[in-house]
Amino acid sequence: MGIDLIASIKEQFGCEGQDVRTYAPLSLAYIGDAIYELIIRSMLLSRKDMQVHHHHEHATRYVSAAAQAKLMQGILPQLTGEEDSYYRRGRNAKSFSVPKHATIADYRTATGFEALCGYWYLTGQTERMLAMVKAGVDILEQK
Repeated sequence: MGIDLIASIKEQFGCEGQDVRTYAPLSLAYIGDAIYELIIRSMLLSRKDMQVHHHHEHATRYVSAAAQAKLMQGILPQLTGEEDSYYRRGRNAKSFSVPKHATIADYRTATGFEALCGYWYLTGQTERMLAMVKAGVDILEQK
């Protein structure tokens, strides 16, 4: 049985948290970006130990806006109605940052994906999040 990380954090630091439905979409994307990056880094490190800059090079294949957009398009048909709602909220959020190496469409799709990861994480749906990320990673790794 795994640890519910967010519940443990709230308990250890005395945080009450709030209803995930009240979070701004970009706040969900903020935490979702971090948890997705952690998943990818953990996956890569578990596969093979190498120099850090090589890990970083491999990670960019998964965490770029273009990669996240492709991943999201692949898992989109598998989402529940509620999950799709969180994805769309993130995708449609007005961001003040401008993508440097991505199209606006890919950037917004990636933001939607990150918001969805934030939703899964904050609601303790770790198994669902990992299953969907795994399905997306499988799509990215297809030759």
